[in-house]
Amino acid sequence: MACSINNRLHEFEIDGGAIARAASEKRLLTMEIEFSLRCNFHCPYCYVPTQRELDMELTPDEIRDVLVQARDLGARRIIILGGEPSIYPRIREMIDFILDHGMAVEMFTNGSGISADFAQWLHARRVRVVLKMNTFDPALQDRLAGREGAAGLIASALKHLKTAGYPSGEAFLAISTIICRPNLSELPRMWCWLRDQGIAPYFEIITPQGSANQNPWLSVDPTTLKGVFETLCGIDRERYGRSWEIQPPLVGNRCLRHQFSCLVTASGNVTPCVGVTLPIGNIRSHTLQQIIQSSPVLDDLRNYRQTIKGPCRNCEKADGCYGCRGAAYQITGDYLASDPLCWRCHSHED
Repeated sequence: MACSINNRLHEFEIDGGAIARAASEKRLLTMEIEFSLRCNFHCPYCYVPTQRELDMELTPDEIRDVLVQARDLGARRIIILGGEPSIYPRIREMIDFILDHGMAVEMFTNGSGISADFAQWLHARRVRVVLKMNTFDPALQDRLAGREGAAGLIASALKHLKTAGYPSGEAFLAISTIICRPNLSELPRMWCWLRDQGIAPYFEIITPQGSANQNPWLSVDPTTLKGVFETLCGIDRERYGRSWEIQPPLVGNRCLRHQFSCLVTASGNVTPCVGVTLPIGNIRSHTLQQIIQSSPVLDDLRNYRQTIKGPCRNCEKADGCYGCRGAAYQITGDYLASDPLCWRCHSHED
């Protein structure tokens, strides 16, 4: 049976009705959080700035406090970003704290800290794992991770996760892959390889920020991006019976996270997402509720149909898509500008 993204963000299981209610009530369904920016990889596309302020990171008590605040605002799932969560010294303690407060956990990881024991521990708690892997080529993977031996660490992590029981109906596993010029030719094969194992492919356009701005060899033009999306859409439809619309920045999915989510950075700043690096408050000076319910920026994004600009405003996909707000902000400085990496906007401007 073909799947649709009209009512549900498939793979990531968020209902459209719940999104609308969360937006109207200025509440959360998910929250992204960085426990720390410490990382043992140096990915050339990383959104984290090269100059990292590590001495002002949140304390464990501050992290626990904001997690409870997120729960009270309706968050059902906490998405742990980084830095690298698997090497955070108190990762198990924090995951158990989240679960004990009735929320699910999703963790993005480069795999370097996923031992056999930790994989079993994660599986026992039904933690959703998103493992970063960009290519089958070990040398290219090492280059895209900025670390020699990264490909082996990722392969080992995947082996440990599969041995522990991932993926299954109760243990979600995805592979996060950035779409870049060096891996374009192998993306269809990777997509099928993941689908055949029941692993969700999470393929995403690079947001031009942080390290990505210093590495133009990674960039892909909008016309080529359109071709990638069309190819993968055809594979999903013909081989796997899955039907979806092509739209940036996620292959086979759509980003409406500003309707129901936010990011708490390792220093306590709250931003709309990792791409819209515009602090709207800090949890050390205001409550999370005060920040997300009084932010004009979030109001603009929740009401995007009235506030968005340019070709995005009148696009035929506008009811369920606003492109990548991160790309718009990073390239134009305006989080309400049309997405410069969307092929529809690119075609309109031509």
